[in-house]
Amino acid sequence: MRRRRFAEALGVAAGGALFAGAVGSIVGATVPLAVVGGVNGAISGWRGIYEWGCSRGLIAFTLDSTWSLPMTTAGLVANTVGLVHPNSGYVPDLSERQNRHVYRRGFMPRKGFAITLGNVISGAGDVERPRRARLITDHEDVHCWQARWFGPLFPALYVGWMVVGGVGGAVIWLVARRSDRFTEVVESSAYFLNPFEWWAYSRDDYWPPKGKVADFGWRRPCCRPLAIVRPR
Repeated sequence: MRRRRFAEALGVAAGGALFAGAVGSIVGATVPLAVVGGVNGAISGWRGIYEWGCSRGLIAFTLDSTWSLPMTTAGLVANTVGLVHPNSGYVPDLSERQNRHVYRRGFMPRKGFAITLGNVISGAGDVERPRRARLITDHEDVHCWQARWFGPLFPALYVGWMVVGGVGGAVIWLVARRSDRFTEVVESSAYFLNPFEWWAYSRDDYWPPKGKVADFGWRRPCCRPLAIVRPR
C-alpha cells in the first residue's frame, strides 16, 4: 500500500512539475511554477485524490498543473496549514479519488465557515451530518471546479464582485433607506449575490439561503441541483 502511494506521489509530482514548468517558461517563472506543480502532485498523489478512472481526474490534474496554477498555489497554503496543525482533521473519505483535499478544520479565516482555495476545502466541520457532507460535495466542490475552469480569472472576478457588490449594497441601503441592517444588505450584495456563490448554492439545492439574502437580486436558482443531475 505504501509502495503504491509512493509510486503515485512520485509520478504525479513529476507530471505536475513538467506541466507547470512548461507554463512557467511562457511567463518567465519556470522554476517557481514547477515547484508548485511538483509539490501539489506529490501531496495529491500520496493521498490519491485524483480520479484516474475517469476523465474528470485527468482534467482536474491537468488544470491544477496549468491554467489554474494561481489557485493551486493558494491551495498549497491551505494544505500547509492543514499539514502543520495536527488537529486539522483531514477527511480521506471525502478526498480520495474525489479530486480535492478536505479538512474538518485547517485554514479557517472565519470560524464555522468552510472555505475553498484551489483544490483544498477547509472548515468542513462535522461531515457525519448529511447536510454538512452535502455542503462539501455539492457546494464547495463546485468552487474547486470554478477555480479550475476560470483559472487566474477566478480570484480577480470573485474578489472584484465582492468589492463592487459591497459598495453597491451600501448604496442600496443608504438610498432606499431599507429597514434591514446595513451589514445584512452589504453581505447579501457582496457575497450571496456573487455569481460564483449563486452557482454553488444552486448546485447545492439551497438557493436562496433561508434568512440570509435580502429581498433584492436573483430569486431563482441559476442551474439544476447536483442531486438531480449527478449520475447514479
